Amino acid sequence: MTSATPGRVMREAPGAMPGPCLLCGGTRGTRADDGWRCAVCLWRYGDAPDADLPPPRVDVVYYLRFDARVKIGTSARPRQRLAAIRHDELLAFEPGDRARERERHIRFAALREGGEWFRADRDLLSFVADLRGDTDPWHAYARWIGDAYRARG
Repeated sequence: MTSATPGRVMREAPGAMPGPCLLCGGTRGTRADDGWRCAVCLWRYGDAPDADLPPPRVDVVYYLRFDARVKIGTSARPRQRLAAIRHDELLAFEPGDRARERERHIRFAALREGGEWFRADRDLLSFVADLRGDTDPWHAYARWIGDAYRARG
């Protein structure tokens, strides 16, 4: 047996949940001692976020590729932000706000081509690949949203 969330013992390999996750829309999950858990965000199947509370704020630093350049930016609403930016590929997200974004801009300053755009050199792409790991960036973001909801209690 494996444990995906503290105190939750998973009973089976991931499979199709009875319906989509009400938090992220994921359809695959794992049976746990307290019911189904979404494989993407770990939200308990059937639980609905409290509609009377605003969604939690989760700031991310995003890395977008367009041709041979990478944009390093930040947003608390990445779906809306990325929809407004021309890009070829979302490379990664990492939790962070403007301070983290500024750290990344300083770290890769020698590659800056203007504004928040940087030359897509080997060091930057390697750094971004390490951030991403084997997790889809949107799944990572959904997990952080789920974590923020669970932290509310």
